[in-house]
Amino acid sequence: MAIFRSEADRRRSIVAVVGLVVVFGGAYVLVREYFPFLTSAPELRAFVAGYGVLAPVVFVGIQAAQVILAPIPGQVIAFAGGYLFGAFLGGVYSLIGVVIGSSIAFWASRRYGRPFVERVVHPDVLDRFDAFIAEAGLPGMFLVFLIPGLPDDVLCLVGGLTDVRLRTLVAVMIVGRTPAYVVVAVSGSSLADGDLALSVGLLVILLGFSVVGYLRRDRILTALKRWR
Repeated sequence: MAIFRSEADRRRSIVAVVGLVVVFGGAYVLVREYFPFLTSAPELRAFVAGYGVLAPVVFVGIQAAQVILAPIPGQVIAFAGGYLFGAFLGGVYSLIGVVIGSSIAFWASRRYGRPFVERVVHPDVLDRFDAFIAEAGLPGMFLVFLIPGLPDDVLCLVGGLTDVRLRTLVAVMIVGRTPAYVVVAVSGSSLADGDLALSVGLLVILLGFSVVGYLRRDRILTALKRWR
């Protein structure tokens, strides 16, 4: 099975990986030099706890905003939540944020209609999801939320254009997204607790599913339409 569609894709992927390594390596050096408490999980958790209820409120707000604005994957924030608040609270705060953000996206697309969604989602992507939802229905939407690497944030906007009840969409989103968010929250908490093997192992498993989901997204979406 070919992982990359072309030699150009392979080169771009290698450059992206190298770039990420350089960025994270540089950030780590700067943090150790100027913000050493950030490298100590107990000190960092104590620092965050010092803000009281404001800390989880801000975290939930960031997680909700990423669903609508989508500058970074929600799982990255969920990992940070596990690191800062522990596996249970980090997972709970992440899911609360995702529920709020997804609900707003569902409601906004239903309230303001297709013209609003067309300003946010690229027309080609919107057309593909229109056809997908029409053929795959609610079970297909659930699997898009469940499989890491598929564009589930887009589905939050497009799903609002369907005739499915909002509470049903929210319920499907919660059940579908929960497994991945729980995994990354546990991974973040494990790293903070010093269990590097478990943290990395969980991330590798999730990353593997995400890479396959992203690279095979067209085939997966097509298969989901036929599966119905």
